[in-house]
Amino acid sequence: MSFLRRNKKNEDKKGSLKTKDALDSPTSPLESPIIEDDVLDPVITDYGSSNSDLSVALQDCMTALDLFLSNEFEDALTRLKSRNKDSMYHALTYATILEMQAMMTFNPEDILTAVNTMKEAQALCQRYRKKSSLNSKNITEVELHAEVCYAECLLQRAALTFLQDENMIGFIKGGIKVRNSYQIYKELHTVLKSSSYVNGDNHNHFEGGVKLGVGAFNLMLSLLPTRTLKLLEFVGISGNKEFGLEQLQEGSAEHTLRSLICTLMLLCYHTFMSFILGTGEGDVEDAEKLLAPYLKKYPKGSIFLFFAGRIEEIKGNIDAAIKRFEECCEAQQHWEQFHHMCYWELMWCFTYKREWKMAYIYADLLSKENTWSKAMYAYMKGAYLSMLSREECRPFPENEVELFRQVPGLKQKIAGKSLPTEKFAIRKARRYNTENHIPLPAPPLEMMYIWNGYTVIGKHKDLTEGMLKTLNEAQQKIEQSPRTQFTTDDLCVVSLLKGLCLKHLGQKQEAEHYFTLVLCNESQIKYDHYLVPNALLEHGLLCLEDGRIEEAITHLESAKQNYKNYSMESRTHFRIQAALQKARGTAVNGDQCSASSP
Repeated sequence: MSFLRRNKKNEDKKGSLKTKDALDSPTSPLESPIIEDDVLDPVITDYGSSNSDLSVALQDCMTALDLFLSNEFEDALTRLKSRNKDSMYHALTYATILEMQAMMTFNPEDILTAVNTMKEAQALCQRYRKKSSLNSKNITEVELHAEVCYAECLLQRAALTFLQDENMIGFIKGGIKVRNSYQIYKELHTVLKSSSYVNGDNHNHFEGGVKLGVGAFNLMLSLLPTRTLKLLEFVGISGNKEFGLEQLQEGSAEHTLRSLICTLMLLCYHTFMSFILGTGEGDVEDAEKLLAPYLKKYPKGSIFLFFAGRIEEIKGNIDAAIKRFEECCEAQQHWEQFHHMCYWELMWCFTYKREWKMAYIYADLLSKENTWSKAMYAYMKGAYLSMLSREECRPFPENEVELFRQVPGLKQKIAGKSLPTEKFAIRKARRYNTENHIPLPAPPLEMMYIWNGYTVIGKHKDLTEGMLKTLNEAQQKIEQSPRTQFTTDDLCVVSLLKGLCLKHLGQKQEAEHYFTLVLCNESQIKYDHYLVPNALLEHGLLCLEDGRIEEAITHLESAKQNYKNYSMESRTHFRIQAALQKARGTAVNGDQCSASSP
């Protein structure tokens, strides 16, 4: 097979997907964004070069997707692979499923396969793209679909980088992919709104692709910390969360090839991103409405059973969540990746219930079967064993000291990046390297905070009271032990976590006392420097909940501006950004209400 390299065209156009007005404003046609060096233009059979071929390809991919959602994973991949060398939609859908697999396993081989397959899909899309500027008057339907597929390839490659690197440095370094994809979606949105645009036979699939891209960009970009946003805005990229959610919602409502991806993005946002990278206020009702028709159509569909479990979990219905995750594991045996996702959630469900043995069992299963983070799994196993008495530990062949000492040696890099949670675990486990080690006070409860688990148990009074009881016991043990170099740090860890439990139990004054206690001991903290900015964050959220908006903003700005180079800094900044957006939105709404009052 011979290859032709497409000439690069230099482009330095700025654009924004921030608002509808900005997107709808008339713009001159832009040249197609530059093509990366690794994307080649293969000479291939023109499968899909006509509208009828395009319709057949889209229908076949919809059938393959139906097989995938029915747990017929290999049949779906076989169907897609049969045409992934000559049909851009088969290539894109095939690569998308492989990328989903890579995101679930974080296996380096899976990641490499997904990246290479997506590059091949991108090269194939390039074959069908218009070679001159986009113009709705003379562009064909096939060329429009090639544009949206090409942009989606770029977006998905960038998304994998985003998941691997929370601080977004890799995302910014891959700026060509990001900016090109962004610009294409911006142009295509303009084409859709153009008076000269005529709906083709497969218009709904094309429009769904545009809504997916515009929505995904706006939603992802709106979540970023301010300092990262400024770097992106410098090259004309910005996002609006509400507009992004609206576009994805519209995309999910249609019966198109992209409706599932739009739905999954919304489910991920409401059940994961808003918790891990936000203040834990995803729209659970919206998530349930999105999931309901899929659960009805695919009652044994693994991906939907998993999200059903996650929804029950964040509602505080832990036993119902456990049942759903177990159903998900029983539904199919072909893709163990779904099992691993369930094991992770089951581990946390039993953590919330303080059933340390069961939590250990799922951490152990992950350590044996999954490659995402061996260091994290070893740390969690040690953490759970540390909560048991010697007699309770007897059935298990390991002990927490040995496990904690293994953690640093299990560190790995994914796509050249170390996982932030792994770095955190390694720092916490260091104290076990000495012969007369000082035990961590309540390591599962501290790691639970890193994953924003207190927002989950906060919806269930019994779970929160149980966690507070465990923290009181940990505090008592620290206070009764001889003072060490870790004493202040350990007491501050317990104070932060007690403050969270008390806040969710409605004891706000006591909660505020414990957050302030962390701040008062700032100069005495030797190792856990992440505690102070996070105490400010939680104090700010408490003030916000109490209607003290200005005070909340003061604490949040202090956390953002005055601290750096601490554990899990990027994740904390994501949460600060979400809290500030909420606080400022509340302040604006309050001012509007005041202005309209008689």
